[in-house]
Amino acid sequence: MDEFFNLVAVETLPLFEYLDFDFLSEYDVFAPDERGRTRDHHPPELFRGFLHCHYKGIYGPRPVTRELQNTAVWFSCGFDRPPSRDAVDRFLTDLGLVVDDVFSHLVEQAAACGLLDSTFRIDSTDLEALAWNDDASWNYDPTAEEYYYGFGLSIVSTGPKIPIAAEFTQAKQASKETAIRVTRDALAVKQPIWMVGDSGYDILDWHDFLLEAGVVPIAPYNARNTTDPLDIEYRIEDRINEFTEDVTLKRSILAETYKRRTQVERTFGACSDCGLGTLRARGRAHARVEVYLGLCLRVIVAITNYEQGENPGRTKLVA
Repeated sequence: MDEFFNLVAVETLPLFEYLDFDFLSEYDVFAPDERGRTRDHHPPELFRGFLHCHYKGIYGPRPVTRELQNTAVWFSCGFDRPPSRDAVDRFLTDLGLVVDDVFSHLVEQAAACGLLDSTFRIDSTDLEALAWNDDASWNYDPTAEEYYYGFGLSIVSTGPKIPIAAEFTQAKQASKETAIRVTRDALAVKQPIWMVGDSGYDILDWHDFLLEAGVVPIAPYNARNTTDPLDIEYRIEDRINEFTEDVTLKRSILAETYKRRTQVERTFGACSDCGLGTLRARGRAHARVEVYLGLCLRVIVAITNYEQGENPGRTKLVA
């Protein structure tokens, strides 16, 4: 029997070896309701089950429930029996209320491993949804110069393709408020030296927020429709003059640091390998959970590879 388990489920077992998922049981949302209903299973087991399924490319309550009927799978995830469809549905709904906190908890573990570096990158991406998701909408993607049906996601990433802050949005284009909010969440994890974004982050308030926090923002200057453009390449050149006369930044250093921005695009790719792709869930709430599960899995894969002495930037475990 042990040989059978090893043959079938060993691929995802390492995901559960280096992190203690019992912290999920501390969230009130997973407690029995007022009628005294008990949970079919503890949250850690169901969270492991969803991580296993996302790693294997299995999404949605019905396919997840079906996968967790496999003896080797439910056993390796810590269940004492396979969970019911109701238990899977209920957990997914409850997880939606705390999934951002769960993600933050895992990011803190990555920080404790020393996996975060001193350059943060910020960007947003489109998330396509299937036609049956009535909460999605048609949005224009200026990068691809086309419309898509779905949602958006803004993230801050650092280190070996690790997302450390995120916000699920209705569209790809991030507002000023979203940019500042996700940046604030990232700085709560660690204070970097640099924060890099594309020209979409040529936002005065975003720059000033970072400068006040002691972080140097680098985003290309976007002259937009001004009739009198500034003689600068990066907005920070002008903001430094506004903030102080004692500090200068060489444009060559700014340009060299800005080249690191592409890491955030690779982070999106790494997260795609962990399930961040076309959203199959129905409704906004379950779509959001699906996205955050992909982000959580990416962080866990990085930590697991690190703990095993492998490259934490790998998007899959070493067999």
